[in-house]
Amino acid sequence: MSTAIKPTKASASLTQTTNEAARRSLPQFLQARSGKMTRELLLSPGQHGLGMTPASLVADTTTTAVCGYCSTGCGLRLHVLDGEAVGLTPETNYPVNLGMACPKGWEALRVLESDDRARVPKVRRADGQMDSVSWDDALNLFTDRFKAIQAEHGNDSVAFLSTGQIPSEEMAFLGALAKFGMNIKHGDGNTRQCMATAVAAYKESFGFDAPPFTYDDFEQSDCLVFIGANPCIGHPILWERVLRNKNNPEIIVIDPRRTETAMSATEHLQLSPKSDLALLYSITHCLIEGGFVDQTFVEAHTDGFEALRSHVSRFDAETVAASSGISAEQIRRVAAKIGKGDAVSLWWTMGVNQSYEGTRTAQAIINIALITGNIGRPGTGANSITGQCNAMGSRLWSNTTNLFGHHKFENADDRSKVAEALQISVDTIPTEGSWSYDQIMEGIRAGEIKGLWIIATNPAHSWSNQEDARELLDQLDFLVVQDMYDSTETAHHADLILPAAAWGEKEGTFINSERRYGLLKKVRKAPGEALADFQIFRAIAHYWGVGEMFKQWTHPEAVFRIMQRASAGSPCDITGITGYEQIDRSGGVQWPWSAADAENCGDVDPPVQRRLFSDGEFCHPNGKARLIVDEITPPPEAPDAEYPTMLLTGRGTVSQWHTQTRTSKSPVLRKLYPNHSYIEIHPDDATTIGVANGDRVRVTSRRGSILVDAMITPTIRTGQAFMPMHYATTNQLTLSHFDPHSRQPSYKNSAVRIEKA
Repeated sequence: MSTAIKPTKASASLTQTTNEAARRSLPQFLQARSGKMTRELLLSPGQHGLGMTPASLVADTTTTAVCGYCSTGCGLRLHVLDGEAVGLTPETNYPVNLGMACPKGWEALRVLESDDRARVPKVRRADGQMDSVSWDDALNLFTDRFKAIQAEHGNDSVAFLSTGQIPSEEMAFLGALAKFGMNIKHGDGNTRQCMATAVAAYKESFGFDAPPFTYDDFEQSDCLVFIGANPCIGHPILWERVLRNKNNPEIIVIDPRRTETAMSATEHLQLSPKSDLALLYSITHCLIEGGFVDQTFVEAHTDGFEALRSHVSRFDAETVAASSGISAEQIRRVAAKIGKGDAVSLWWTMGVNQSYEGTRTAQAIINIALITGNIGRPGTGANSITGQCNAMGSRLWSNTTNLFGHHKFENADDRSKVAEALQISVDTIPTEGSWSYDQIMEGIRAGEIKGLWIIATNPAHSWSNQEDARELLDQLDFLVVQDMYDSTETAHHADLILPAAAWGEKEGTFINSERRYGLLKKVRKAPGEALADFQIFRAIAHYWGVGEMFKQWTHPEAVFRIMQRASAGSPCDITGITGYEQIDRSGGVQWPWSAADAENCGDVDPPVQRRLFSDGEFCHPNGKARLIVDEITPPPEAPDAEYPTMLLTGRGTVSQWHTQTRTSKSPVLRKLYPNHSYIEIHPDDATTIGVANGDRVRVTSRRGSILVDAMITPTIRTGQAFMPMHYATTNQLTLSHFDPHSRQPSYKNSAVRIEKA
């Protein structure tokens, strides 16, 4: 029997009220005049998400919705007065955060009130200034320009860049509209920058992009291994779950910096940058040599063990100690701790993913879990912690890394299944996948991509080799930016800005790191004429002339039903979820939850915590997981005499988020981190350079040069430096180099020179 989460006051009735209000608004919305959609129709009741309008909320009540920042997916209790959320507190009954919230979550409502919210569509004039225009003019311009580009240069000359920040239903709409309705072959998401490596690794090792864990594993492990992960800062609520662990666990951290998480570890392996793959192979060798292999599990449930044994035999502790900066004794000691653990969980995030050999590093982590039998049981798993609030939704539903619902464009049966689920012609579905993000950017350089549609992401800040990326954006014939702010670095390059509603101003579902569908609710009106992305996609479908193809895509929960049909029979099957009301009532529902699962449970809601692979059955045709190894590759840009320092990048503080597009709007959050960009330098290097703490320094790479403050700290080793990724200047330095399997950028290995300014 599951432990159901009781709804807060009035929450069970809110979704029902929402859907009824949305359906009442549809006939008016679908009326067209002379083939155009008027402003009055666009701004019809319920238009800000076709969902929970403030008027549908009763006064003096609360409702629980999932947070819209990171992939943790916390439940926030929204306090509603006179139909509008006026405050929030962490939801004590939500199974993710159990009454906790980080500073970003506490400030989630405040950032909606910023003066630079995008309120009306804007078009760039010939002199570079932006003019406000009507939605009708904006949508006509959108369709006319993109269609003209396609007519002149071919359908593939227009592309889109999506996000991990909007609900699954909006991602599904965008991907289906672009790929099936607008004939846009190439589209990728900014999740390529954070999660592509984990996706590639899971697919190849397990046969499906399937994070196996549930957050309860943080509390059930007796040994937790964090590789390139700093949850104390990056995912503080998950770190709180670690602190609730009553097993007095071993906490092993593998990281070149002495991070906040490393300071709390029982073992910190402060390795040389990008020696992690060799180190993991050495630990694997020690596990095999020490007799810690679960032979029964390996023989029954994995392929490739003998090739793995042979490969890692070259990585003895003494050899790897010389290259990694970790003593042979510590390597053996850590291997023994992992081998002797009853419930060992291994966790990784961007320190692994954002690497030129990240996929193989992630698979080395997976290998360790598999050969020791640490999979499918409480407190175990090879577990990728996601970055953005709905990166998992992007992975499953956006038509970027996979065909809709984690199917394959190249597979005829998959195309037929998706076509039937969406009730469209199979001929509209491309027979091959998209270019990846970096290939789309290179397509601009080559003149093959002429038009680009960017939704809820900020590549002019976040893409590597930033100045080059900005120059590429300016080469486009037509750039559309669809965002909640019109002040982002990317918006400064736009020809057309479409104002979008934000978290709290629309509804849908997010999927967190543990595969949990959580409900996003509308508790405020979007400012000005801003529309939910869902409504913008509906309007574009109408103006493009494919409204009939999406006639069933009337509101987010209707799209959720379509997603359910497409998921049937797959490892991410969600056909057993009865709807938004069940997701709300249950404190979220983890996939898979099939119709068969629901039937077996009777009237009981899904169990709150569920793991994958408890039966030892994986998603490859033979039911076995694959043990995968590869050769070590050298860093693409090693330090040298001209650029002697290795620059690392990563998350800076709990209070910053990605490009600071939202967090910078909160005066509270701005007080919790340095407002000026800085670089961490070891005291010995600072002495050599001749700088003191707080001095201005010039940091130069082969891509550019910036001025930042020096932060002198022994948490970084000599010959290395660290800069938070959140500052606008950081990616002026980073190298455009990519993992060959995942196409994820390698942000954490750029050679730089640091001088006193």
